[in-house]
Amino acid sequence: MAPKTVQLFVTCLIDAFFPQAGMAVADLLEAQGFTVEFPFDQTCCGQPAFNGGFWDDARPMARHTLNVLHATSGPIVIPSGSCADMLIHHYQTLFAAEPDYAAKAEAVAGRVFEFTQFLVDEVGLTNLKPAIRAKLTYLPSCHGLRNLRIYNQPKTLLGNAFGAELVDTPAETDCCGFGGLFAVKMSELSGAMLSKKLDNIEAGGADVVTGIDAGCLLHIGGGLQKRGSAVQVKHIAETLRPIKTEDDHASD
Repeated sequence: MAPKTVQLFVTCLIDAFFPQAGMAVADLLEAQGFTVEFPFDQTCCGQPAFNGGFWDDARPMARHTLNVLHATSGPIVIPSGSCADMLIHHYQTLFAAEPDYAAKAEAVAGRVFEFTQFLVDEVGLTNLKPAIRAKLTYLPSCHGLRNLRIYNQPKTLLGNAFGAELVDTPAETDCCGFGGLFAVKMSELSGAMLSKKLDNIEAGGADVVTGIDAGCLLHIGGGLQKRGSAVQVKHIAETLRPIKTEDDHASD
């Protein structure tokens, strides 16, 4: 039987820009009978510095993250493919010359799961019974798709949403151009990639764009807003959270 306590590592962007997504993750996990613990000392995992090549700057943040998470128990659920990928694959590289932290990195990596990966692959869920009457499109993010092989898990959950129609976006696996520091350091190229992505989203006819990475959603949402588009952007946890009925409210 799976452990009933999980640790929520919420990520910087969700904390700062999508707090409602973090709450939705907690709600969905609790609805499955899990006790959700939130290690309050958690901070940035160091991914932006690592990806920018500033490994010496990334290490103190990564050491702190490992110290915080290593002291906990149970699965570590992360509502972000890129941050999950950082902890699973890159911490051991970062600490290759530090045996103590390399061992911590290996131990923590074995407990880390991206949110939809945890629900589908570990818990065995395929239907959270959300009720969202809209045309949805799921846009894979690069780290989740290519490094964690996350694709079928979110599509399975979204495909079972009552009242929803899951539509395909042309070239859905193409990068949106965010890439963290890439969008800042190579803004012109990033903007061109985003423009193509937005064209494809509008051609697909979705009412709601959803995904597992807040950075990509922030990038796409900003682009759609600038275009004056009516297409909404939501983290997948917001999309999957069941709508409460009057009976549910009465029992609160």
